[in-house]
Amino acid sequence: MLVFSGRSHPVLASQIVKHLGKTLGVCDIKTFSDGELWVKYRENIRGRDVFIIQSTNPPAENLMELLIMIDAAKRASAQRVTAVIPYFGYARQDRKDQPRVSVTAKLVANLLTSAGTDRVISMDLHAPQIQGFFDIPLDHLYSSAVFLKHFRRKKIPNLAVVSPDVGGIKMARAYAKRLKADLVVLDKRRPQQNEAEVLNIIGTVEGKNVLLVDDMIDTAGTFSNAVLALKAAGASDVFGACTHPLFSGQALKKIVDSKVKKIWVTDTIPLGPELEKTGLVEVRSVTKIFAEAIKRTHLHQSISSLFDVDKDKII
Repeated sequence: MLVFSGRSHPVLASQIVKHLGKTLGVCDIKTFSDGELWVKYRENIRGRDVFIIQSTNPPAENLMELLIMIDAAKRASAQRVTAVIPYFGYARQDRKDQPRVSVTAKLVANLLTSAGTDRVISMDLHAPQIQGFFDIPLDHLYSSAVFLKHFRRKKIPNLAVVSPDVGGIKMARAYAKRLKADLVVLDKRRPQQNEAEVLNIIGTVEGKNVLLVDDMIDTAGTFSNAVLALKAAGASDVFGACTHPLFSGQALKKIVDSKVKKIWVTDTIPLGPELEKTGLVEVRSVTKIFAEAIKRTHLHQSISSLFDVDKDKII
């Protein structure tokens, strides 16, 4: 087994291989003056089981870099190439919800397959049906194993778990079940991209401590509006948990202004120093989950316990 990393999140990759008891493989990645990318593996990978760790968060060069690394590995006669994508970008465009738009989640799946990927490992896809866009095996891991253990230790009293929309009900229900908490769903609409309005709160939050769970926070518009709506409905303290902390645009200001008590995120994406300074955001690492998934994949062992949303025994 050989593990390599792109440049999107080298700290995450180094922690994953540390749990594996290995070191990262040596790979040269250069950017030409015009922006073109160049990749060369500095060691023999012929006949080897190659894992490439790369989140595909913006900019788009991260995705392109991953595709070129996969192509280079296949042309160097690697026996199997597994793309380990902690954050799977371009996943929000997963259906044709209006005329003349692209389904980028399917496009990226096709690109990865065409580049020569034999298997994909990812975490908390924005839409579960994206698994069906691939004609190769995809292992879908969940951050709930890390978060649930943490929240059980904290023992937040009088807790209600909130889904920010109908699409997140399955995730929120799993948290509510394991934490023995009430389940609440927000009914929202989107006037346009990166904007959301909360119309109704389905369930009772008055006097309760609330945990708002989601797969990602981008501009924090949905998140901050949800926090404000829950506060207006009588919620006591509002906490947040999200897997992928994109935090783009004015996200920091919106998070601070929303008066959220705390947000727990994972390290699938690098967290900016400005957010760490606020004291509102705390990182829970998912490196052990990815290390275990890589090890079991290499050894051809079952990894079902790692992607079952109702199981949190591995960490």
